[in-house]
Amino acid sequence: MRRAVLPALRLSLQFADARHRALLPRHRVMRWMRAALERPGEITVRIVDEDEGRTLNRDYRGKDYATNVLTFDYAHEPVVVADLILAAPVVEREAREMGKTLEAHYAHLLVHGTLHAQGYDHESDDEAEAMEARETEILLALGFHDPYAAR
Repeated sequence: MRRAVLPALRLSLQFADARHRALLPRHRVMRWMRAALERPGEITVRIVDEDEGRTLNRDYRGKDYATNVLTFDYAHEPVVVADLILAAPVVEREAREMGKTLEAHYAHLLVHGTLHAQGYDHESDDEAEAMEARETEILLALGFHDPYAAR
């Protein structure tokens, strides 16, 4: 059986908050994100603390709290160009509250952010349904559980 060729990804992985550095080696992050890419990408992933996450969310989205993942998409074609910002304390807290492993939650959020970087959205019910189905398909293929099964 032939494996599908995954799109190329130029990844810059930055840790402003290093608490999860050991859990997020470059090869693992690359694998999760490439599984979600539909075309080549140039993506920066920055793991931040709660203060930086809150500042970015407030300044760019007008929401004064740290969220789990922010996606800044600059181009969808011919190359996906984006920044993904993940707030480590928020990711950790959510994983604990949902009873998920930290690895599974990071994988889900990196897939989610990578899909956003390509123009996927969840503003309407139809968009949310399509995006969640795609996330589930990708995560199951990566060996994780359906992130939406517990709802």
